[in-house]
Amino acid sequence: MPAHILVVGGGIGGLASALALSGGRHRVDVFEQAAAIGEIGAGIQIGPNVTRRLQQLGLADGLAAVAACPEALVVRSAGSGAELARLPLGDAMRHRYGAPYLCVHRADLHSLLLEAVRARGTGALVTDARIAQVEVGDDLVCVSSSGARAWEGEALVGADGLWSVARQRLDSPSAAEPPRVTGHTAWRGIVAQTDLPQALRRQRIDVWLGPRLHAVAYPVRGGAWLNVVVIAEAAPAGDAQDWDQASSLAALQQATGRSGSGSGLQALLEAMPGWRAWTLSDRPPLSSAAEMAHERVALVGDAAHPMVPYLAQGAGMAIEDAVALAEALGEGAAAEVPAAFGRYAEARWQRNAMVQARARRNGQVFHATGPMRLGRDIAMRALGARLLDQPWLYGG
Repeated sequence: MPAHILVVGGGIGGLASALALSGGRHRVDVFEQAAAIGEIGAGIQIGPNVTRRLQQLGLADGLAAVAACPEALVVRSAGSGAELARLPLGDAMRHRYGAPYLCVHRADLHSLLLEAVRARGTGALVTDARIAQVEVGDDLVCVSSSGARAWEGEALVGADGLWSVARQRLDSPSAAEPPRVTGHTAWRGIVAQTDLPQALRRQRIDVWLGPRLHAVAYPVRGGAWLNVVVIAEAAPAGDAQDWDQASSLAALQQATGRSGSGSGLQALLEAMPGWRAWTLSDRPPLSSAAEMAHERVALVGDAAHPMVPYLAQGAGMAIEDAVALAEALGEGAAAEVPAAFGRYAEARWQRNAMVQARARRNGQVFHATGPMRLGRDIAMRALGARLLDQPWLYGG
């Protein structure tokens, strides 16, 4: 018989896992700590490696209706605004990788996944369930909430993010270690493009690189809205576990200063109606499969491999994990879960580790100062698209 699987976490990774696993006729129950299953945040970029998997999950049409398809990725100097490099996206990505490069609002992607899980109807969606304890036996897994409720299943998928409870059930020395607070802070804002002057509207991804900071702007919601993110090596904002803190342009400018940003970027920042902030945390790149699964417990996304956002693949790797987990288990019975989860971890840990490492390295390149910054700019002007494209990632 198919397995009864408990998924802890109702975010993008958890719902993608539930949708993928239910395709193998498994019963999949999702447990979300919030009173309602929803998503906060703003935009995310999803490369061809991710959109390809969302297509596998049957979300191609829904995704096309809510996402924006940027025409290009353009890298600029934050100070002068001069173009350093350009990567064509749009049809070029479809032709090269068989899937588009899209930008989407987190809430829109989350809604697509939630609707698909509900339509599949193969399990329960339990809200207000803050999982406090996980017990693993030979044949069963039990999770209990802070509200004295408990549930049993035959497998557990931990999609409970950076501060994962499920992670503590791994057979790994790093399982109980806290995440690393990077000392970098991110600010995000979103605005309707019609509320912007024509010169500030865009249907491409713009990236500005400055000393110890960078900014990104790209369209979401079919191109009708613009998402803007600024990340700087600045004092962490507020509670490290709160990634949706109220902030302001004044707080952003106090932390980053104006010296590294030219008038074009400053005009865009000043046009944003509001800002939210969060402290960036991650973990070292995975070193073994044991950090992703053990017996009847498997982790996806940030629960296993949180990463800094300098490769725009955090949500993408969670979705890749979800599809790979379902492929490893197939329609296997409950008795096959430990072996299937082991295969999943062996298939995924090295790719996730590479993405984690490349994301950290990109942060050093994006925020470079002095001679390293000059060398970076020269290389970008000389190599352009060849430097920005990522065949190892997008083709995987």
